[in-house]
Amino acid sequence: MKDLVSLLHSEFFENGPPQLTPREARIPEVEGKILAVVGMRRAGKTYFLYQQIHRLLEAGAPETSILYLNLEDDRLQPVDRTRLARLLEAFYALHPENHDRRVFLFFDEIQNAQGWPAVLRRFLDTRNVRIMVTGSSAKLLGSEIASVLRGRSLPCEISPFSFAERIRFLGADFPAPGQSLAPAARDRLLAQLHTHLNDGGFPETVPMQPAERIQTLQNYVDVVILRDIVERHGVGNVALVRYLIRTLLATAGSRFTVNKLFNDLKSQGIRVAKNTLHEYLGYVEEAFLAFLVPIAARSIRKRQVNPRKVYAVDPGLVHAFSFGSEDRGPLFENLIYTDLRRRGCEVGYHITRSGREVDFIATFPDGRARLYQVTYDVSSESARRREEDALDEARKELGVEGRLVTAENYASEFLPEVRRTDGS
Repeated sequence: MKDLVSLLHSEFFENGPPQLTPREARIPEVEGKILAVVGMRRAGKTYFLYQQIHRLLEAGAPETSILYLNLEDDRLQPVDRTRLARLLEAFYALHPENHDRRVFLFFDEIQNAQGWPAVLRRFLDTRNVRIMVTGSSAKLLGSEIASVLRGRSLPCEISPFSFAERIRFLGADFPAPGQSLAPAARDRLLAQLHTHLNDGGFPETVPMQPAERIQTLQNYVDVVILRDIVERHGVGNVALVRYLIRTLLATAGSRFTVNKLFNDLKSQGIRVAKNTLHEYLGYVEEAFLAFLVPIAARSIRKRQVNPRKVYAVDPGLVHAFSFGSEDRGPLFENLIYTDLRRRGCEVGYHITRSGREVDFIATFPDGRARLYQVTYDVSSESARRREEDALDEARKELGVEGRLVTAENYASEFLPEVRRTDGS
């Protein structure tokens, strides 16, 4: 066992973890908790583990205090709780100094180790360790990680690249916080924003050509449907799941109700129970594919009976299923939602007393609230006035600060708020 652990460890550190684009994920810094890295497949969860290892090395942690195990490695199979425990004990035996210092354990695809929760809980209780795990959403949901670890874990959600992350990934010009942009630099940034709205931020697809990218993104959705929903939950009606997801992605930024979907299906001669549709929607959200945002209200009943607004995990998925639409408004609104979600905001939408809609009211982790009215283009003075009137009415009703976010001011409103995982 020592030989295997030594081999895997030396292979991993032979060239060092790859240099990676800093991610904006919020990392809970709480002692005595296992960090569960969750998110949609292909968003970069494994590379996020690599990035954390790189940060530790930069901070001076010795390689011998860090263990990374990919539990899909055939050399580790089959792995159960006994074998997993022996692997960890072998690591400590190889480096006895670890008994007297902080050790960092990283487990990729942890669901492949049967009985793993008991082993990790024991090490968390008896050793000076920091543990991070990822799990396949086809076999282990983030909510289930929390359940099996009995409150001993915290989630860290990884999404596809944000606009700022995409700029860093491509090595393009990136404005400093508060920087006043010259016209040429502003125009380049707007062009990059337009590209990001169309292409999205899944790391693998960013360098692809348009046709290849769209096909790949559609394939991502197919895999989610087949593995994370149909296979995982034993869903028999695959066609219905496909129809539901295509409807959600095609209507990003719009209000959605199960009743309307139910009636649409009924008019096509498709019989399905409303409870089934609610279940399928839950599966879609569990797979981090799309999210339903409620009206902002204290009343649970009001949130339940009012329509919810639909957003995808990435605007590229919306564009891949828009089938030729050139409307950037829904893509831009989807981008703002994902930016707010990355910042850990609780998000809802607001309807004023006169019936005007404000796209988002976001409550940040520190408790502050802010309204955001989102529109890609307000070159028309009447359009700007209409959006600002709704925002002003909501400000007065709620006593909350509000911002009108457009493509022109997106950088000044959002990019200065970016917080990288390396603390800069």
